[in-house]
Amino acid sequence: MNKLKIVIIIFLGILSFSACEKDDICIDADTPNLVIRFYDVLDTTEFKDVQNLIVRGLLPEGEQDTLDNAALDSIVLPLRVDATSTSFTMSRQLSIDDINVDTLTFNYEVQEIYQSRACGYTVTYQGLEISTQEPADSLWVQDFTIVTPNIENTASAHVKIFH
Repeated sequence: MNKLKIVIIIFLGILSFSACEKDDICIDADTPNLVIRFYDVLDTTEFKDVQNLIVRGLLPEGEQDTLDNAALDSIVLPLRVDATSTSFTMSRQLSIDDINVDTLTFNYEVQEIYQSRACGYTVTYQGLEISTQEPADSLWVQDFTIVTPNIENTASAHVKIFH
């Protein structure tokens, strides 16, 4: 009878520890951001820095600063997971009197993907589309191309902007 109790206790111990999972640490899962590369409108294969670039995210509560006074040939922008569109104003200032502002709206479908108990849900964006709001002054963004309409990672550019 004693040997049976020991066998049952060992069996219950093995059974209880076999139900444990690995540590609840999330390493791989992350919601991707939108990657934009800037190109020369005259030579569409050459990267071109945008001097004095200011990017502001537009929210219903008001503007949010995203990127301020940079000279970059690419940027990474977060998209809203609680909506199906995100708008940004992108402005460049060539001189004190020459400020060009473009408003770009990115439309997409949000797709939630369950990763694990530790990571929870991540979001990918499907069917990316871009629309612009025409201002009264001249546009500095001449054209744009969607390279990848499905945003699943940030390894490469999703949008090309020509200026």
